[in-house]
Amino acid sequence: MAEEKFFTDRERLVQALAYDCACELQQGIKESGQATFLVSGGSTPEPVYRELSKRPLPWAQITAALVDERWVEKSHSGSNQAFIENSLMQNNAAEATLLGMKNTHSSAVEGEADCERAYDELPRPFDVCILGMGNDGHTASLFPHAQGLAEALNPDSDKLCSAITAQQSAVTGTNTERMTLTLNAILQAKNIKLLITGEEKLKVYREALLGSDEMEMPVRSILKQGLKPVTVYWAP
Repeated sequence: MAEEKFFTDRERLVQALAYDCACELQQGIKESGQATFLVSGGSTPEPVYRELSKRPLPWAQITAALVDERWVEKSHSGSNQAFIENSLMQNNAAEATLLGMKNTHSSAVEGEADCERAYDELPRPFDVCILGMGNDGHTASLFPHAQGLAEALNPDSDKLCSAITAQQSAVTGTNTERMTLTLNAILQAKNIKLLITGEEKLKVYREALLGSDEMEMPVRSILKQGLKPVTVYWAP
């Protein structure tokens, strides 16, 4: 069962999550001389990244790596890599290293092997993983009934990255071709944080806890896995 940290407003959530991430990254550096920070895109974590970027951490010893990415160029408005560069990799955090997912291959399927090799070089366990959740119950780019989802959620797979083709919806927009961390990769993080805001997403989260069909609501694979602790951060 996930630990729930619910706040009365988003500013309190932002301060608390930034503080928790800073402490856990610092702990990773203390234990092994470096830390790995798995980061998701989206407007919800943006103020957390901006707050964190100002913290006086030894950023040169921290690698941020994307949780997922649309298969688009960095100049595209949907690029998570560009978003992280503009939000997290600022101020003190400009000294950190960023590992993106999009490579030179024309499709995510073709680019999967190169992405896998790059992520396989990251030190493990990862220190912190920040996840979001959509109103459709997706997390990372693990979308309901997506092509490639079963493989990405396979608990016996040792893959870190998976190409995904989502079913187009209001949530996915037109960029349905994605690269995502697998369930196996996410569960190699010491601290998994699910960040949600608003009443509608709280309702989706509670629905996810009640059911068991992971293909219908892939966030269940994180909430119900029982191997690694998950902390849910929520504010109205």
